Amino acid sequence: MNVLVPLPFALPLLGAALALLARRRRTWLRVLGPLTVAGVVAAGAGLVAAVARDGVLAVQMGGWAAPLGITLVVDRLSALLLVVSGAVLLAIMLHAVGEGAGGLGGHEPGVFYPAYLTLTAGVGLVFLAGDLFNLFVAFEVMLASSYVLMTLTPTGERVRAGMTYTVVSLTSSILFLTSLGLTYAAAGTVNLADLSMRAADLPGATRTALGLLFLAVFGIKGAIVPMHLWLPDSYPAALTKITAVFAALLTKAAVYSLIRVETLVFPREHGSRVMLVLAAGTIVVGTLGALTHDDIHRVFSFILVGHIGYMLFGLALFDVAGLTGAILYLVHHIVVQATLFLVSDLVQGRTGETSLHRLGGLAGLSAFIAVLFFVPAMSVSGVPPTSGFVAKLALFQAGAGAGSVLAYAVTGVAVLGSVLTLMAMSRIWTLGFWRPRPAEAGEPPAAESYTPGGVRLMQSVTAVLVVAGLLIAVFAGPLAAWSRRAASDLIDRSAYRHAVLDGGSP
Repeated sequence: MNVLVPLPFALPLLGAALALLARRRRTWLRVLGPLTVAGVVAAGAGLVAAVARDGVLAVQMGGWAAPLGITLVVDRLSALLLVVSGAVLLAIMLHAVGEGAGGLGGHEPGVFYPAYLTLTAGVGLVFLAGDLFNLFVAFEVMLASSYVLMTLTPTGERVRAGMTYTVVSLTSSILFLTSLGLTYAAAGTVNLADLSMRAADLPGATRTALGLLFLAVFGIKGAIVPMHLWLPDSYPAALTKITAVFAALLTKAAVYSLIRVETLVFPREHGSRVMLVLAAGTIVVGTLGALTHDDIHRVFSFILVGHIGYMLFGLALFDVAGLTGAILYLVHHIVVQATLFLVSDLVQGRTGETSLHRLGGLAGLSAFIAVLFFVPAMSVSGVPPTSGFVAKLALFQAGAGAGSVLAYAVTGVAVLGSVLTLMAMSRIWTLGFWRPRPAEAGEPPAAESYTPGGVRLMQSVTAVLVVAGLLIAVFAGPLAAWSRRAASDLIDRSAYRHAVLDGGSP
């Protein structure tokens, strides 16, 4: 089964190359894109089965043994995220196919599909990378394609937002490369399994400094407060389907990387006070910010920032219970955040608006879209029995069992964040769906903005994501058991080390 390990990275790169060759054939692109991403999902599902049967899988690319060569590694955490991220990428791709079925949708297919598939390759490599340098390469692959996607159909606002996004991303990349070089200078390796042993021999001050550097790197990429200001100004400016990809996966890739580096290279016996404080600040600032904005996309962007704090909270506890909650929250939030932005794309297609000041009467205009919004809105708020409730309950239990006053305080902040999120979602529901459409908003555009078949595909894909979010709650038991095993593997690093340093296949 080791042959499957490189496929989540190699398949979309091959698909991107073929899409470039076929860039003038729109029909081919609409078939090639989804088929390629479906192959990534299938490979991820195969890796989940292989990891469940055989444990951690490691492949040494080019036949060079670790720690010298390029190592790709799949364990329970990365296999799970490969499947979930691949499924969400496929759903958004199909949504884009429906949006552009009539030649509409605001993108040039010859640019969109290659860039999207390259982004998919970068996401896959983030979850597969077994060393810091290739983790850096994965982010660069991902970010280079995201620069293109953000500025599709450029406007003045979009170009300004793209410049902000580019400058911040390049700054974090320079800091990442600097941290990588300092790590190699201190430990003589960048292989994560090898670092997990050598880092223990470094002076305490050196380990602390390197740990803070990587926290800053992934804090910028993951929009952890106070390093978050770029995100609410950048994401809402892109095309909505592109924002859905960014919100669902780019920040989560940073959170995953932080979890991987902190547990492998900088393990702790007790929780991190710095991370707990950052988690609390991120939750409060993000959820409060969502209450102060009128544009739906900016509200969702601040909700995204706030809920990064929940994942950081689970990591900061540095125990099996906390990491289990963080993994559950990662899975839940990837699906739900993508769903919310796809619903807002449907709203924008029907009304031409994203401003709450000018929206209204959506429940009467389309009861189906109202249901599609209501379910993920309740889930991201943590209302039982949704997947958000399951994930937050796991985190609350972990915080309550941590045995520290600071952990108890952050648990209380997390409960407050859920209430504030519910208030923000209720505000959207009340103003956008329940109240009559304001007279100054004018009449909504004709429903034929897209072809009927395209609209049906967009609505069907969004409905499938809504159902997927519900299934996370239905199958919470098996998912929690898998997440607990994944968290235990993160704490006990022996299986990862053995697979990479002793058992990796060429």
